[in-house]
Amino acid sequence: MRREDQPTRRRLLAALTAGAAVGLSGCDRLSQSPGWLSLLDSAESLTRRAQRLLIGSRQALAPEYGEADISKVFKPNGSVEPDDPDYVAAKQENFANWRLAVDGLVEKPLTLSLAELRQLPARTQITRHDCVEGWSCIGKWTGTPLKELLDRAGLKPNARYIVFHCADTLEQTLDGTGRYYESIDLIDAFHPQTILAYDMNGASLPVEHGAPLRLRVERQLGYKMAKYVMRIEAREEFASLGRGHGGFWEDRGYEWYAGI
Repeated sequence: MRREDQPTRRRLLAALTAGAAVGLSGCDRLSQSPGWLSLLDSAESLTRRAQRLLIGSRQALAPEYGEADISKVFKPNGSVEPDDPDYVAAKQENFANWRLAVDGLVEKPLTLSLAELRQLPARTQITRHDCVEGWSCIGKWTGTPLKELLDRAGLKPNARYIVFHCADTLEQTLDGTGRYYESIDLIDAFHPQTILAYDMNGASLPVEHGAPLRLRVERQLGYKMAKYVMRIEAREEFASLGRGHGGFWEDRGYEWYAGI
């Protein structure tokens, strides 16, 4: 596929995903039907397999751009100022005492400061961010490849998914599922463009864009790009997390696999 064809294809996929979510929100009783949910899960699984085939190589890269293509204004998505007490305290200290935990199904759990992350091998990429709402921006991201952390921690044989636990709460819920989280499979986790970004456009990541650390998984839509990452967990399943669909927005009707 030619590079100039990508925006049209991405907008189409974003529109389809948004339409599916709107349809679910407008049909609450139907969306709670076990038979309907089973049908949706089957369709989502089929979509994921089809998109994997279209993408081809597990290492196929999302388009990258030049410095001149960087958007003058990059619209932030989701929350822009978490009020979690631990996050607020870390921000007041300019994240000097902030720590990232890497745990779950790993041989060697890790706890890393922002300074330690910056000392690890890094990758810089200029990529296009496509939001499910239909807008797109191009930004320059620098960060630690997720593969670096997973290799250092050592995944156990039964690890199948990587879950990102975040500091922001988008919705107050009695069951505690308003806290943002996301998950990806090992194919995307080990992809060379999947990074934990701490810099944006040559400067430290701004708070509204997820400081001190956000996920960039460039072959998926923007809602997969978890911000304010506090903990990374390797898991065999995600059915016991949140409402069981693998992410904050997925629990509310979006597809788990948002490949573009």
